[in-house]
Amino acid sequence: MTAPASVSSESIGKTGVLIVNLGTPDSPSVPDVRKYLREFLMDGRVIDIPYVSRWMLINLIIAPFRAPKSAKVYKELWTEEGSPLKTYGYAVEKMLQKSLGDEYVVKLAMRYQNPSIESILAHMQKLGLSKITVIPFFPQYASASSGSVYEEVMRVLSQWQVVPELRFVNRFLDHPKFIEGFVRLGKKYLAHRKYDHVLFSYHGLPERQILKGDVTNTQCQLGACCNTLNEHNQFCYRAQCFETTRLLVKELGLAEGTYTTAFQSRLGKTPWIKPYTDDIIKELAGRGVKSVLAFSPSFVADCLETTIEIGDEYKELFEEQGGEHWQLVESLNDSEIWVETLVDIVKES
Repeated sequence: MTAPASVSSESIGKTGVLIVNLGTPDSPSVPDVRKYLREFLMDGRVIDIPYVSRWMLINLIIAPFRAPKSAKVYKELWTEEGSPLKTYGYAVEKMLQKSLGDEYVVKLAMRYQNPSIESILAHMQKLGLSKITVIPFFPQYASASSGSVYEEVMRVLSQWQVVPELRFVNRFLDHPKFIEGFVRLGKKYLAHRKYDHVLFSYHGLPERQILKGDVTNTQCQLGACCNTLNEHNQFCYRAQCFETTRLLVKELGLAEGTYTTAFQSRLGKTPWIKPYTDDIIKELAGRGVKSVLAFSPSFVADCLETTIEIGDEYKELFEEQGGEHWQLVESLNDSEIWVETLVDIVKES
């Protein structure tokens, strides 16, 4: 019996690999940035307040007033190839496809804007794939990132008559090659200069989101409970970040007291997880630290939060406070070891 005309017999038995990053505006123009901000921030997992309040906040305040400012920053980030996040994403898609071979179909999607998860899954549906593995490009699980990707994938697949075997990759912060990738990058800088301090800066989240995620009811205190990662706090984003730091510190051979974990990108007046990166920078400079090597291990590709926020804005803040040398360690981007990490993750399924 031959396969239906709409399905290629060559795709039967193949596994789809959907790699997903956060998203990016289609261009750095104000209208495109505003469109992106509206889609991103209207996600109830990103800003988890009642819909009406969220709609008014985003559409009447944030999108109208923040879009022009954000557009200027995106123009600084943009390259001739376009958005770095998308450029690196397509490069990884191509490299991963080559590494995995013809038994797999690798496609990049963005949680917000283009290429959308819905459009890429529609393409995969027509191929008649046997399995789909979804890999959100977020090393640590959070409801606002990986959780949102899962929700969108399930929303789309819930409309399919036939749903193939599905696997979600929850996190990969402790994958040896993921750690090795950042260690290699860090050692490249440490080999040429002695740094007074190493800073690990992760994207922040509102404290309420961490507390809401305490599904085991172990009464998370957002403090010493993050000193270990165990069965009780395994889904706590803050605990996962501290675990990532511990793994990196071990491989980098850093001495206690020479490094700090902190959180960036807070928005609004509600408490976000601490310590805040900008406060730590002021504290370091205040005690005479002159040189800092900064990692951003919650990002696998350089973007606004790494290149601009950590690389430029925090550098300026550090120098204003008396610091002398600030160095950002780039993300994994389209490095071979990042692709090797993904190959392992796919084949482990």
